[in-house]
Amino acid sequence: MSQTVGRTRLAYSRTWHHISLSSANTPPLGRLASRIAIILMGKHKPIWDPSTDCGDYVVATSCTDLLVTGKKMQQKKYYTHSTRPGSLKEISMEGMMRKWGGGEVLRKAVRGMLPKNRLRDKRLDRLKVFEGPAHPYKDNLVKVDGRTRIVDVPGVTAEMEKARTL
Repeated sequence: MSQTVGRTRLAYSRTWHHISLSSANTPPLGRLASRIAIILMGKHKPIWDPSTDCGDYVVATSCTDLLVTGKKMQQKKYYTHSTRPGSLKEISMEGMMRKWGGGEVLRKAVRGMLPKNRLRDKRLDRLKVFEGPAHPYKDNLVKVDGRTRIVDVPGVTAEMEKARTL
């Protein structure tokens, strides 16, 4: 018997998850960002290990419909600094939504929820955000809003039909 039970290439395969922010049951920004961070890290998988990168891809669409509670849209500030004296800049969440869109706000929230280590940028690269409902990853998606979608593969469909008739 092998010493590496469950550590196969199939166990480390990455699936694509789709999250639509325009649906009625979308959670607020913080809860959504923590769920996305868990998927990007791979903590939902039984083979999760903090030192390996076994997370999945996440496609977030309709980021213009991002939901925040309270007065965060006007009161939350994002700061940037170039390490030069007097170069501290601040922008509100509302200004960031106008300037860069809701995708950048979601990306910054997820970045803050990921562990601060070498894998952070690689994990964040697997988050694909889009302002509208259209995106180029439709063929890759396996899980849409938490439900598994069966991909229509012509060879597999024909074999399944053959097996049903027997």
